[in-house]
Amino acid sequence: MFEGHPKGLYALALANTGERFGYYTMLAIFTLFLQAKFGFTIDQTSTIFGGFLAMVYFMPLVGGILADKFGYGKMVTAGIVIMFVGYLLLAIPTGFDKMGMGQIMMFSALALIAIGTGLFKGNLQVIVGNLYDDPRYSAKRDTAFSIFYMAINIGALFAPTAATKVTNYFMAKAGFTYNPQIPALAHQFLRGEIKPEGLEQLNNLAISQNFTGDLAQFSTAYIEQLAQSYNYGFAVACISLIASMAIYLGFQSTFKHAILSSKQTKAAGVNHEPELTPQQTKERITALLLVFAVVIFFWMSFHQNGLTMTYFARDYTSNIADGITRIGFDVWNLVLIIIAVYAGFSVFQSKTSRAKLISGGIVALSLIALVIKYMAMPPAIEIAPQIFQQFNPFFVVALTPVSLAIFSSLAKKGKEPSAPRKIGYGMIVAALGFIIMAVGSMGLASPDELKDVGGVSDVLVSPNWLISTYLVLTFAELLLSPMGISFVSKVAPPKYKGAMMGSWFAATAIGNYLTSIIGYLWGPIPLWMVWGVLVACCSISAIFIFSIMKKLEKATGDA
Repeated sequence: MFEGHPKGLYALALANTGERFGYYTMLAIFTLFLQAKFGFTIDQTSTIFGGFLAMVYFMPLVGGILADKFGYGKMVTAGIVIMFVGYLLLAIPTGFDKMGMGQIMMFSALALIAIGTGLFKGNLQVIVGNLYDDPRYSAKRDTAFSIFYMAINIGALFAPTAATKVTNYFMAKAGFTYNPQIPALAHQFLRGEIKPEGLEQLNNLAISQNFTGDLAQFSTAYIEQLAQSYNYGFAVACISLIASMAIYLGFQSTFKHAILSSKQTKAAGVNHEPELTPQQTKERITALLLVFAVVIFFWMSFHQNGLTMTYFARDYTSNIADGITRIGFDVWNLVLIIIAVYAGFSVFQSKTSRAKLISGGIVALSLIALVIKYMAMPPAIEIAPQIFQQFNPFFVVALTPVSLAIFSSLAKKGKEPSAPRKIGYGMIVAALGFIIMAVGSMGLASPDELKDVGGVSDVLVSPNWLISTYLVLTFAELLLSPMGISFVSKVAPPKYKGAMMGSWFAATAIGNYLTSIIGYLWGPIPLWMVWGVLVACCSISAIFIFSIMKKLEKATGDA
């Protein structure tokens, strides 16, 4: 899996790990911050969240067009600097001013993060693809992007824990603990909109927090402290970007030849890319655009993890984990499982008895450490809603070698599906993931019915419903995302590489913006119907891509 790749892959992957760690730390608490700080409604939060994600993934189109002209390396460096300034603005606490400087700084920060990501994200992946234009490495392109994608998720794996630890630390310093009902009730109280049952609930919660002032003081103090704690959580991204820049510049010699655009390599007389006829160029771009149309609906569904699935974790899922379920809510337990999985694969893939023995020893030590840590855990642990977001990156990292082993075996038999076919299968699997959510939501009250008591249900479901959904959605993601990025890097006409990779992200941007539509449904209709809409979207997309499969495979040479 890791053998036979250029060194530049690992440098680029690590640089991306740092950037993604910061981004997902911010995203883990972003919607919670919006509602806690500004008292935004579900609709307002959904609009801001969807709009921000849309801009983050639309800007790589602009970044790709600029890179095709000026080179990929310059755009990546500029992107890191701009993102750093954005995260710094987001990390600065502001007072309790709903319409003042706090919102101005927040929206300015979001704009800078989106612009910086646009210059960084797509162009870094084009550089990875350029490494595999070399005939010595071209056969390992799909594996390379799976490794690269795994590195992204290593960063994302630690992000929810980092966000939670930082925010809990600063809340505790102020003498508070996190409670999901308090922000909504506090804002209702301060606006004079609270109902009698909500007032009673807020008073009880204030007593449980050992607050001695009146409810107005409690509401203001709690909101300000929670928002400030989230600000400090955002500051983690600034630190991670410094690490990314150090890695990118420190190891640039390993990929320096891949940072030039097609235009620049031609000018230097080192361009070896094949020329395509106008008809071939048209066919490839058409095929890519059709695939982009399909993945819009995947990302609309998948990125509910930061929106409606976080609401579900906060308002409908038990905040207590016990039994074997506890094991997944400590990130270091997940790391030990990942080590055991990779060492287990190494046992079978190692070429010498000594290497097999060492790998077997690592498996045994990891499992022993896991058992010891599990036995030392309390019988029940309290969990924050954002912590569920660590399961997707964990499953990505743990299952990547499984995915690669399966497709490698199929490739040896000449039966590996084409990239468009994998994307179609991914849409089917995504539909299955939301069927799990629909079943788990049967009989639960709608969010509108819970509004007057702080929005949290008195009937809470097991955390295993969300964990199972994340597992199934990860299978879908592994079929679609790294394969899709590899597909674009391989099929895109050379002179449009940056623009086509940017277009992949632009399609993602549209899907991300459409996440807000599902957010608008969060309230007036039963929960199972919310998830049913996503099941329908994924199923229709799968039907569409399979209906045009022959055309796609012909145009792209069964890529």
